[in-house]
Amino acid sequence: STRELPSAFASPPLMPGLLASVHALLGAQARPTPIQALSLKHLFKRKLDAPANPNTDNAWLQALLAAETGSGKSMAYLLPMLQDLKLAELQDASGAAQRAKTHGLMGPRALVLAPTHELSRQLSGFAKGLLHNIKLRVLCVSNKNLPARESKSVTAAQMAKLADALVEGDDAAGPEMRKQLGEVDVAVGTPAKILEMVKGRNWDYVEPPEEEWPVDDRGHKVAPRQRHLGRPSMRLERVEWVVVDEADVLFDADFEQQTKTLLTAISEARGHPIDDHPATHRPSPETPAPLNYPYHLLLSTATIPSALAWYLDTHHPALTRLASPRLHHLPATLQTEYAAWTGGNRQADVEHRLRRVWHEDALRGSARRSKVLVFCNKNTRAQDLGRYLNEKGIATVALTSTSDARLHGSNHHLDGFLRPFRRGPAEKEGAAAALPPPSGEQEQAEAESADKAGWGDVSKHPHVLVTTSLLSRGLDFAPDIKHVFIVDEPRNMADFLHRAGRSGRAGEKGKVVVFGKT
Repeated sequence: STRELPSAFASPPLMPGLLASVHALLGAQARPTPIQALSLKHLFKRKLDAPANPNTDNAWLQALLAAETGSGKSMAYLLPMLQDLKLAELQDASGAAQRAKTHGLMGPRALVLAPTHELSRQLSGFAKGLLHNIKLRVLCVSNKNLPARESKSVTAAQMAKLADALVEGDDAAGPEMRKQLGEVDVAVGTPAKILEMVKGRNWDYVEPPEEEWPVDDRGHKVAPRQRHLGRPSMRLERVEWVVVDEADVLFDADFEQQTKTLLTAISEARGHPIDDHPATHRPSPETPAPLNYPYHLLLSTATIPSALAWYLDTHHPALTRLASPRLHHLPATLQTEYAAWTGGNRQADVEHRLRRVWHEDALRGSARRSKVLVFCNKNTRAQDLGRYLNEKGIATVALTSTSDARLHGSNHHLDGFLRPFRRGPAEKEGAAAALPPPSGEQEQAEAESADKAGWGDVSKHPHVLVTTSLLSRGLDFAPDIKHVFIVDEPRNMADFLHRAGRSGRAGEKGKVVVFGKT
């Protein structure tokens, strides 16, 4: 129940500086969403005026934050984590935590895990927006932000500085951001990238057996290129917080091995090896095998599929579960429309429905043309549709896991589609905050300005983003994206909820158009 929960962001439980950042980001009158209110009530364990107490250091928190898409889960887990890190720093009179030796390697105090590089970058930028008044170092260690090859001349510190410079894009690497890097407080990235930094590049490479080697034109087998183990660039001893964002993805079949390997590696690095394969019995919800990690663990998700529920019941039976009332529901402000295929060219059907969106914009007298997010199931389908729309005079960006645009080390390939960031007082330190939705007057002024500049012309400026499930998880898209088209049947209901939930976020209106048979 959400009764008797905090109805406002206040201090306590928030530090005054953190509260000021929340108000600067959301507005002084902003009220917490249900999941944020649950976080404020249950996840702020360290009192603002309490002295450091080493006897409570092992009271590690394990919690699940489950809420519908667009409900503010990122802030719900970032606030308690960032505040605890800062309080621990302030209450550590001896400075032991800050002087912990990392032997020249990156030594974060917290990790935020995400399934994609794009989400990692957006989360790190959002976290920085909360740190204008409390000084913590947040780094995005996205795979595309760091050097693409091993080099003896690239030190761990240089890699970290490069990640910091590129968190907002490869053009942000100014002199101010090239200054000497101090200790890292929070590292944000995919489990695969963080494991690579901890264990070294190619740590998991297994040479294929000779019978699987390719054969050249002469019929000779070609041995695979030798791969050398790279040098580690991160240590895990200092990690006290781990956030698993999009937990339903990071614990599914595609990611679970990497995620579990990393969680176990952190425990081992902190001197508490975890046996996650007990030999006495096969663990299950009826015969659980709890994993008591020596750090705070927060899981965030918009869906709880059966596989994740089984895992939590089996290995985290004492987990604190915080769920919003609308979990597994679409946002209340999101309308659903079903569009039947005509039986002819399906790409033409999508084009026709897109033009109808912009015709409706014109009927409302708006110079601004809505942007549309289109989801396909396969890379080839997305690329073909993007090519077709561009040929029809609709400027379109098609982005898949294999797109060259993802190699740029930033989210610039999504400019105009992701929610923009506000440059605040801490701009010199690379901090940024997501902009709130524009007011009616502001939206009208922007529309008039856009009309004069030609930005309402869908043939000149991309108004359509065609993608796959790659961009369906966690990303906060701009308010201009009021329509989501689902042109292929999602794999399951969770996939549908994530795709549809890219619009109608944070109380904004939106519409999801589902194509299919009548």
